[in-house]
Amino acid sequence: MNSENASKLWKIIQQAGDHLQGQLPEHPNHPRGRNPYAHVAICIKNKFALSYKDIPDDQFDNVLKYIEFLKENPS
Repeated sequence: MNSENASKLWKIIQQAGDHLQGQLPEHPNHPRGRNPYAHVAICIKNKFALSYKDIPDDQFDNVLKYIEFLKENPS
């Protein structure tokens, strides 16, 4: 992904993390609460098999749709 799109995507990931703050279910591995920013980044990496920076530019819209899905379905 080019640096401009990667920067835009990082800001969107941060906004999604802000949105998910306090909404993720508790988990025994995270007794102090889950990190919503890491959650979004890890979900993207698992879904696309690449770090958000390494996803091709032509997948940008698909990543945005997936982030919206994550915001609507905290898990």
